[in-house]
Formats: sequence, C-alpha cells, structure tokens
Amino acid sequence: MKRMMDMNSNRDNTFSIVARDPETGALAAAVATARFAVGNRVPFVEYHVGAVTTQADTNVMLAKEALNLLRAGSSAAEAMETVLKNDPQRDDRQISVLDARGGQAAFTGTNPDDYKGHLFGENCIVAGNILVGPQTLAAMVEAFDATAGSLGDRVMAAMEAGQKAGGDRRGKVSSAIIVAYVPPSPYAYTQNIDLRIDSSKDPVADLRILYTAYKAAFGIQ
Repeated sequence: MKRMMDMNSNRDNTFSIVARDPETGALAAAVATARFAVGNRVPFVEYHVGAVTTQADTNVMLAKEALNLLRAGSSAAEAMETVLKNDPQRDDRQISVLDARGGQAAFTGTNPDDYKGHLFGENCIVAGNILVGPQTLAAMVEAFDATAGSLGDRVMAAMEAGQKAGGDRRGKVSSAIIVAYVPPSPYAYTQNIDLRIDSSKDPVADLRILYTAYKAAFGIQ
C-alpha cells in the first residue's frame, strides 16, 4: 500500500529513489537533477546496511551518519529522526532512509517553493523537489513495481519513468546510480554498480547507456 506526503518545494533540485531486493539483499539508490555531478552528494548505499538519499538543502553528513546508525543496529526511522533531531536547517532538508531489513523512513521539510514530496512503495521510497508535480513520484513507483529483472534494472526503469513524467522542473544535467549486490571486497567494484553522469543534456538516457554497457562488460545480470 502506498502513502503519499507532498508539500511545496524549496531549493536543491532532485528526484531520487532508494530501493531493496528482499530476495537477494541488494540495495540501491539513484538520482537525477538540474545541477552538476549529483552523484557525489545525494546517494549513499552500503550492502547489508541501507540506502540513503539526502537532497533539497543537501547535507552529506546526514546520510553518512544515518548509515553509521543503521550499521550499529538502528532502524530506518530511528536513524532518520536522530540525524534530523538537532539539525537547525531541518525544514530545508529532504532525506530518504531504507534499512536492510526493509524499514522505511522519509522526511520532506516544510519550507515552500515549488512542488516537493516523497512517496513510499513496496521496497522503495521516491522523493523529489522542484518537480513539475506529483506525477513524477507516482510514475517512478509504478515503474519500479512493474519492471522485471534485477534491482538495478527496476531502479533504472523508475528513473526513466520519473524523467518522462516531467522530473526536475528546471531541466536536467546530471544523474547517478549505485547498486550494492555483494559485500565490500577487493573485487566488489566489478560486481556492484556505482555510475555517474556528471554533465549531460540528457543524463538519465546517458545513464541507461552507461548502465547497460557496464553490466555487459562485467557480466552483471
């Protein structure tokens, strides 16, 4: 069952998804935005721990601390509330937290501007700000649910659906996807996925091309 929370947006840019595959334990996050190099600050994923996105008035330390708390045993809701509790800019933030057990939590601050919100789906959370409207988020969850294949395939489909439904109201510049299929190891970089399009006129389409080529090159199913 889906639950929608939506408000008017403040700054930074973005539509994103965090997701998990309960059968394989894989975790993922992906994002697209109208600013450069979004992959260096919004999506964070750790195998068997969780997936986090931090956006709007982005603070990467919120995501890193949330992962630390998940690693120590906190639930998604506990981790999110802890990192936001003493944040003086709480109302400027947007954060999604998904733990490895399937716990979900998300927060969208109340400072107004354009459309912003988040939407919970089964095994995923989508979120965005400065969007054309709620159709972006609804299309992402629908595509994630309807797509067969690996977790990465489903996340890519969600990103493409979000872009097709309007995405970031200001346009498109960069995108990224991270999928953790296996634990960290000397060879995990060839088995996991961590890809970025830092500057492009069509970053989600270019991310799909890179994603498909990377999977083929390293034999990822």
